[in-house]
Amino acid sequence: MSTQNLPVQVLEERAEAQRRRLHNSVSELKSSVRETVHQRLEMKVYLRKYFWQTTAAVSLVALLAGYGIAGLFRRR
Repeated sequence: MSTQNLPVQVLEERAEAQRRRLHNSVSELKSSVRETVHQRLEMKVYLRKYFWQTTAAVSLVALLAGYGIAGLFRRR
């Protein structure tokens, strides 16, 4: 049976069902992507995993900032 012979109401019902399926699949995809991105960008996980490297980097930055600030107040 071709689509030309179907009543308008049946075509509208099919279109509504397709829109609903599309909306549900897009919503599911958005939720999946949101969870994946949230898991990958969670800072606590990275800070625990790379604790010593983070500590060393922050200490180095603090040391350099301290020397820089102390250099501002040093008399020449």
